[in-house]
Amino acid sequence: MYNKILVTLDTTPTDRAIIEHIKALAKIMHSQIVLLHVADGWAARMYGADAVSPEVTQDKAYLAKVLAGEEGVFVAASDYAKALPAMLSRWLPGPVACLGTDGFGRSDSRRALRDYFEVDARYIALAALGELARAGQIPW
Repeated sequence: MYNKILVTLDTTPTDRAIIEHIKALAKIMHSQIVLLHVADGWAARMYGADAVSPEVTQDKAYLAKVLAGEEGVFVAASDYAKALPAMLSRWLPGPVACLGTDGFGRSDSRRALRDYFEVDARYIALAALGELARAGQIPW
């Protein structure tokens, strides 16, 4: 179902947590995991023509290279706010389901938080199935 699973990393401790979920999903789906660095710095926080720096330019070029020839649906998940993976959606060549935790206050652990906000491996797979159904690639 998935050829590649793109994982955005921002060099925080939660990187390890989300990778564990993605590894489980990749094993089930026989997929390749591609790790992407989330650009940081002033240019990464800008939009439009102002969002220019060597780091941002390199990240865009790398994403274009990784996605060359890819098609289908995409699921972008984050252990943080849903807005983080949504920022990638404009560079993905297909429909994107964005998942994120959008806050920590509702749970006593990250595992419970991911379950509450539906961001663990089960929900990532379910989001992919939903996008495939919406795209008409599998029956409802």
